[in-house]
Amino acid sequence: MKRVITYGTFDMLHYGHINILRRAKALGDYLVVVLSTDEFNWNSKQKKCYFTYEQRKQVLEAIRYVDLVIPEENWEQKVTDVQKYEIDTFVMGDDWEGKFDFLKEYCEVVYLPRTPDISTTQIKQDLNSK
Repeated sequence: MKRVITYGTFDMLHYGHINILRRAKALGDYLVVVLSTDEFNWNSKQKKCYFTYEQRKQVLEAIRYVDLVIPEENWEQKVTDVQKYEIDTFVMGDDWEGKFDFLKEYCEVVYLPRTPDISTTQIKQDLNSK
């Protein structure tokens, strides 16, 4: 079984998120999504989410491409996650290109092109300007 992992906040889920999850799952048999906790988002990323961790987790678990959702609590846990869940492929959007190449020692690293013209940040800006 080929195992794939990806990370994200997945707040205000949109078709760009679905596209990356679908493409990540297509690279293997089992997709682990590591979901940023509310504390990690606020303390490390200075991001306030619209939906709580539990709400975002519930939505992700309902998506057919996702097999397991686990919490992301710090930047440093990636190597441990890859080893613990016996990951073959690490997937992120290409806006992170090169940032996780250190994981190539443990698994394949793939940067997928982002879906054009969609982002949570843009959605929030568009809603605030109306």
